[in-house]
Amino acid sequence: MQGGQIAFDEYGQPFIILKDQSTKSRMSGLDAQKSHILAARSVAQCLRSSLGPKGLDKILVSSDGDITVTNDGATILEKMDVDHQIAKLMVQLSKSQDEEIGDGTTGVVVLAGALLEQAEVLLERGIHPIRVADGYENAARVAVDHLDSIADQYIVDKENTEPLIKTAMTTLGSKIVNRCGRKFAEMAVDAVLSVADLERKDVSFDLIKIECKAGGKLEDSQLVKGVIIDKTMSHSQMPKELNDVKLAILTCPFEPPKPKTKHNLNVGSVEDYEKLHAYEQSMFLDMIKKIKDSGATLLSASGALTMRPTICVSRTISPPSDGSEDRKSS
Repeated sequence: MQGGQIAFDEYGQPFIILKDQSTKSRMSGLDAQKSHILAARSVAQCLRSSLGPKGLDKILVSSDGDITVTNDGATILEKMDVDHQIAKLMVQLSKSQDEEIGDGTTGVVVLAGALLEQAEVLLERGIHPIRVADGYENAARVAVDHLDSIADQYIVDKENTEPLIKTAMTTLGSKIVNRCGRKFAEMAVDAVLSVADLERKDVSFDLIKIECKAGGKLEDSQLVKGVIIDKTMSHSQMPKELNDVKLAILTCPFEPPKPKTKHNLNVGSVEDYEKLHAYEQSMFLDMIKKIKDSGATLLSASGALTMRPTICVSRTISPPSDGSEDRKSS
């Protein structure tokens, strides 16, 4: 074995004695503190060039070859392969900022790196780390009090959304959608105010869903106040737009019922196949009739519409008279 040898204790349990282990020492004191600060500053240095409206985008390549182009701090740190424990704290800091605030993921890491850089100077002067931390907490309270004194107070009003739109446009200045900042800011404010509880000053973001579709332009984005069901039409002749619909939602596939036990069906002649086909047709027509009788004009099923004849629920379907697949629509 290279670099060490195996020994046994009094109970017969093996352990390894590493070579030159006695010459190595564990880092402690000021050297350990400087090492941790260096790791955190390295992470902050990676994000510093992407800060602000003129920040640069970064190209990230994963181990699988996937390429990501972004200047979002949380995304960059999430894609980075970080092993150092202190550097991982910076990653968690950015994630917490993204989850709680939703913005400032890059600035909070850069600010933390700058504070640690100044703290290193104080540590070299012999100041205890607890004293440095207490000083930063006192400075944070002074900064918050100053911000409260110079802040502009205004009431959130659904009738006057211009201040909220300007605030949203500020946060979108460094994003890829900044060329459509006004449009996206208006959609964001409108969406939040639609689900916000102004009395409790609470917003449930679970009520807001972002649906992404490939193709089109940013200008094609729109806010839909309602429910979007991502389904395709079963037939090209179905109407593309319906008003005042009665929607029937099925939590199961629209198909004939299947027996719960295993069985075999032997078809020995054309007549037997035609009888089976006619039975399936009658089952489908009976299911469609029940949906029509309920008054539904639009059907949405959890699975595919696995039926041989193409069914358009919004039309009247007459059952075939000769058992064939022909049907009449009116």
